[in-house]
Formats: sequence, C-alpha cells, structure tokens
Amino acid sequence: MKHIIIAVFTLFSVGTSNSQTKVYSGNSNYSGDIICNIKDGKVYKKNSNYSGDIICNISNNKIYNKNSSYSGDILYTVSEGKVYKDDSNYSGDIVLNIKDGKVYENFSTYSGDILMNFKDVKVYKGNSNYSGDILITMNDFVTIEEFVAIYYVYSYVY
Repeated sequence: MKHIIIAVFTLFSVGTSNSQTKVYSGNSNYSGDIICNIKDGKVYKKNSNYSGDIICNISNNKIYNKNSSYSGDILYTVSEGKVYKDDSNYSGDIVLNIKDGKVYENFSTYSGDILMNFKDVKVYKGNSNYSGDILITMNDFVTIEEFVAIYYVYSYVY
C-alpha cells in the first residue's frame, strides 16, 4: 500500500522548497489571477511575500494557521494520503483521501465522492478532465502537504 501511495505522488516534486510556486485561478497563468503562492513552506495571499500576508504554513506533515507553529493552530495533518482535521490521526477525523490522482471526500474511494482530480499542474473539478472544469493551475509541482494547503486556501479563504 505504501508503494502505491508513493507511486501516486510521483506527480509531486520534492524540490520546491527554494522556489516560489504560484497558484492561479482556473486555467490562467496571468499574474492578476494568482490566488496564492508558496515559498519556503509558507502560503502567502496572492503574489505577496509579506509576512503579514501568510495564510498558512507547512511544517513536516502539518498545515498551521497563518505563521503559527502552535499545536492549537494546526488546520490539517497529512499521513499516507489521508488528510485529518486539526492534529488528529483518528479515522473519524479524515476530511480528504488522496489516492491515484483523485481527491475524495472523507475516507471514501467511491467515484461519486471525488471532489477534484489532478493531472500535471492542473486541478480539475470532480472526475472531469475538461479544460472548462480546471479549478486551479500551478506553475510547478507541489508536495502533498503543499497541495493540502492550496486546498485550504481555495476552499476556505479564496
């Protein structure tokens, strides 16, 4: 199972820590359509690099609110393709299941529960691969933790 998960995430690149990844709305790559950007484990509003514009940050397998590292500010914990709310690892707290390039609601792997799917640097609505259903476009590959942070921004901030 672990090898399958690793194979699924070959799409994610490990080498993004020193570069800036920009996340665009829809199929755009226009600077005015930047939702957020990621640099050095921090997710900033739009195209900002100002510390006051940090939406969330990534440390190890956890996504924290703003620039916090306090355990009470953990938004998500990522483990083996499962995304748990807060600092949990309880199966009842799974909010997303990421498997085979698809993002499922909760613990599901049922095709009717696909929230989005990704191919290369594009994320599509549901199980679609139609260009009109592109939710976000990134200018680089991201880690699973970075993807979860982007999901947070797209779903709850943007």
